[in-house]
Amino acid sequence: MSFASPADLSPVPKAEAPRDCPLCPRLVRFREELRDEQPGWWNAPVPAFGDREAWLAIVGLAPGKHGANRTGRPFTGDYAGELLYATLLKFRLAEGTYGATPEDGLTLNGAVILNAVKCLPPANKPEPREIATCRHYFEEGLANLPKVRVVIALGQIAHVAAARALGLPPVSTKFGHGVENVAPDGRILLSSYHCSRYNQNTNRLNAAMFESVFARALEIKCPR
Repeated sequence: MSFASPADLSPVPKAEAPRDCPLCPRLVRFREELRDEQPGWWNAPVPAFGDREAWLAIVGLAPGKHGANRTGRPFTGDYAGELLYATLLKFRLAEGTYGATPEDGLTLNGAVILNAVKCLPPANKPEPREIATCRHYFEEGLANLPKVRVVIALGQIAHVAAARALGLPPVSTKFGHGVENVAPDGRILLSSYHCSRYNQNTNRLNAAMFESVFARALEIKCPR
């Protein structure tokens, strides 16, 4: 079965890892195991998705096994994506109908989704060296989105990656749901608890909490 190149599907093609990126040996081994087990899945670095003219960047951790690693589109096909795309549609940051597949025709309007780590990590837990290795892809992707003024980081690892990319010191850049940090160039980093199944099931995060972060992003873009 043939698949498209990640760069061919991305709004920032120059910032994408090749389909057979060799940089993280543990992730490569896991990818090859899954290609044998599930040859019809994407099983490759997942490209960014969204509007190349985006003012809002949403940063996730890494592809989910049954979500983006299977479908090839961020947050598509798993529990986390249901809340994320419902929220984007509610705030008119997406158009169409989310059908949990890249063929659903959904498009983003003024928003783009990137991951701090492009490949699926075992147990959804990338190692620090893997995050560091993938950093240049994430930072290059953000750098190729010059109209982005607000960044929403989903979870602490994404928060640290986004802080670094925005020129903020990660150690002193506070993480918390709804916390705002201002980058040296004036861009705003908004933090959110990740929209994972675990966080939703334990009520660490609910729809109203999640929506409040996106409402704040829109307030920053269009202050009253």
